[in-house]
Amino acid sequence: MDITPEIVKKVAENARLKLKEEEIKKFAQEMKDILSNFEKLNEVDTKDVPPSFHPVPIKNTSRPDEKGECLTTQEALSLSPHTSGNYFKGPKTL
Repeated sequence: MDITPEIVKKVAENARLKLKEEEIKKFAQEMKDILSNFEKLNEVDTKDVPPSFHPVPIKNTSRPDEKGECLTTQEALSLSPHTSGNYFKGPKTL
C-alpha cells in the first residue's frame, strides 16, 4: 500500500492532530517503513499452525458450586441492627 500525504492528513484529522507539512512528510515515510515491516509477516509459513486467540491459556479458577449449610432467617437478621419483622430494613426509595 502506498502511503500518500493525503492518507497521513486523513489519519491526523481522525486523531484530531494538527500536523505541519514537514511532519506529514516524515510520518508518511515512517508509515511506509512500518507497513513494509509488516509485509515481512506474509512470508512466514503458517499453514499448519492453529490460530491463537490468546497468548496464555485461560483456565477457569472458580470453585464448583456445592450445597452447604445456610444461616436461618433469624441468624442472618441477628447480624444487622436494621430489621423489620423477618426482613432487612433499607432506606426509603421514591
